[in-house]
Amino acid sequence: MIKALLSAPLALSLFLSPIPAQAAPPSKTEQTMIATVDAEAARHLALLEKLVNQNSGTRNLKGVRAVHDMLVPEFAALGFTVRWVDQAAVGRAGHFIAEHKGKKGTKRLLLIGHLDTVFELDHPFQKFERISADNAKGPGAADDKGGIISMLAALRAMHKAGTLKDANIEIVLTGDEEEAGLPLAIARADLIAAGKRADAALDFEGLVQDGGRDMGSIARRSAGNWKVTVTARSAHSSGIFSAAAGEGAIYPLAAILTAFRQELPEPNLTFNVGMVAGGASAAIAPSGANAEATGKSNIIPGQAVAMGDLRALSPESIARAEAKMRAIVARPFNGGTATLEFEDKYPPMAPTEGNRALLAKLNRVNVTLGLPEMPVLDPLKRGAGDVSFVAVDVDSLAGLGPASSGDHTADETVDIPSLWRQAKRAALLMTRLSREPAIKR
Repeated sequence: MIKALLSAPLALSLFLSPIPAQAAPPSKTEQTMIATVDAEAARHLALLEKLVNQNSGTRNLKGVRAVHDMLVPEFAALGFTVRWVDQAAVGRAGHFIAEHKGKKGTKRLLLIGHLDTVFELDHPFQKFERISADNAKGPGAADDKGGIISMLAALRAMHKAGTLKDANIEIVLTGDEEEAGLPLAIARADLIAAGKRADAALDFEGLVQDGGRDMGSIARRSAGNWKVTVTARSAHSSGIFSAAAGEGAIYPLAAILTAFRQELPEPNLTFNVGMVAGGASAAIAPSGANAEATGKSNIIPGQAVAMGDLRALSPESIARAEAKMRAIVARPFNGGTATLEFEDKYPPMAPTEGNRALLAKLNRVNVTLGLPEMPVLDPLKRGAGDVSFVAVDVDSLAGLGPASSGDHTADETVDIPSLWRQAKRAALLMTRLSREPAIKR
């Protein structure tokens, strides 16, 4: 397992397509797996509908547990031992963890997905809807109940072909991927521990397509939040800019945000401003979903606040950005003070040689299946995910779930054929990986 970051020449080649070795046609066992995915498509689509119709917004703790309960018999029937890890300590439902013990001395695979969606009980988007032969809408139809279906279809295909019995596999389906509980040291402890036990990690979140091509994800950027709060003197507006009254809170906040935009940029780094409020009083709700402000045109604003996120591809990039932001916020201005807070959420999944080697193995599967090669996806084209918590410890590949559009909106639509394409890829890849010797530690 190679976890060192790519050297400069390798980094330059990161976005070049891996060239797989010539592969033979599917073996008899692989043909069985391919045929099983196709034969059980209707069964799995019916299960997807059932899962989608059960609301499992992150804060709907009973709903998340209900999805877990629906999945237990599906995985138990394949020989997995399933357990529920309660997460009441962080205000979340819990995690689905399943283990399948296979042949000793072979690679241990970690499969990652999530039970929850962004759509809570009060959201109008609640039901599965088949809109065409190839498409269906619904909350979580792709993200990530569709990913779970691709995973399950792959495992059923392996079971049918007889390749699952020798495979060492651990599955972690988190119950709070869309809004992780805090502290993360508790909320992600079981996932991190599973990553340390694994020899390869496969993330069943969505497949990203670019220019009509299925892409391979060997990197994901981090996700963290920041908040700038400016407090100034509030007075009658006739005195603004004077030494006594100062310039209020909104002008300095605007200057700080402008400086962020001008001084922070570097490759693979983004820093969004998601919400701004200012006035005689101003505050962003603890949930981060709304803000309140009071004031009048003739009152110098005494408070201003802005919040946003920060995403990067390496801890070093995050550290540089945060240091620059602190220096900018510390700059003096007329009549007040500013503070800066950071909240770390998802670490980066760096593009490593080990991750790239996993994609090369997936591309050999693509040759076997008669599918086009999957080039490396630009990490700017996807968000953060749970796989990043384990990627520092184990070679990882993301994006083994289905293709989709409109994720996180009421137009979330899953591409149905991609469910089965991804299941076939995963079944063959997991079978091949499971026959490799375990990594010596």
